[in-house]
Amino acid sequence: AVVSTQSGHYGRGHKEIITKAVSASLLLLLKHFRLNHVYQFEFISQCMFYANCIPLVLKFLNQDMNMYVTADNSIPSLDFPTCLFFIPPPNIGHTIIEPHDTLPDDISPKGMCWRNLFSTVNMLRIIQKLTKWRPPRTMMLNVFKSPPILKKTLKISHWLVHLYVLKLFKLQAKYLGKNWRKANMKILSSIYQHVRHRLLDDWAYGSDLDTRQWEAPTEEQRLKSTLQMYHAMWYRDLLPDTSQLPDLPSHIDDESTTDDVQKFIDDCQVELPKDFESNYKVWLEREVYDKEHDWDAMLDRFNYNFNCDDSST
Repeated sequence: AVVSTQSGHYGRGHKEIITKAVSASLLLLLKHFRLNHVYQFEFISQCMFYANCIPLVLKFLNQDMNMYVTADNSIPSLDFPTCLFFIPPPNIGHTIIEPHDTLPDDISPKGMCWRNLFSTVNMLRIIQKLTKWRPPRTMMLNVFKSPPILKKTLKISHWLVHLYVLKLFKLQAKYLGKNWRKANMKILSSIYQHVRHRLLDDWAYGSDLDTRQWEAPTEEQRLKSTLQMYHAMWYRDLLPDTSQLPDLPSHIDDESTTDDVQKFIDDCQVELPKDFESNYKVWLEREVYDKEHDWDAMLDRFNYNFNCDDSST
């Protein structure tokens, strides 16, 4: 019986470790690609969206999360670093702290399985990154009936879980209707208290009538076309099948992107002297690095007017 119990603990603990590793890897990929290039982030997020990542994560959250984050499925003698030094496990109680705005250093929640709590936070952050600034994807949360699931997740007494659940509620609040907002004023008050706001936020009272569920395929198809343009620009030689890639534009106008400008520059045929290749380093030092240029005046002279709108996801 003891061996059977330990085997059950080991199997469940193994699943928890896999869940933790996969969720952390996906979150790190999203964060890395977001910092590296926004189109790389949009590509992997669209792949995850098409792979039904949102309903899969909601299915994971649709369980007794309080029991999940307090489950004890580890064998102390096999845990790290006990398995290396044979340190006897500490005597851990089973008291869960109340939610706090911040977590002081002198407060240590007991009875929580930090592995499962870490996985839960990762799952919430993944959904939040996939749906942020994407109204059609946010409306898909309503299609999959996420509000009751997220409301049950608020039973976990940890401020970090509460923060990301409230962020998800803030994203979809204006699509839930007035009756839901009236019945959940406590959640709306928590959003006001704990979630960062922007000047033009209309999540609490706005109703986006222009966005419909059937517009989601159109927006995703538009994003896919933009991503194909990006792949054609930078990875055409690495892709196995380039027949479906669009032709790159050879002109620049007011609606051109930075990729269009780069393609226009690459298409410009400039004849260079025969000895330029052997002496280009000297030319760079003399004409570029050692001279101060007024780039704004140069752009004004050629009437180049680029409008860059920076927005965070």
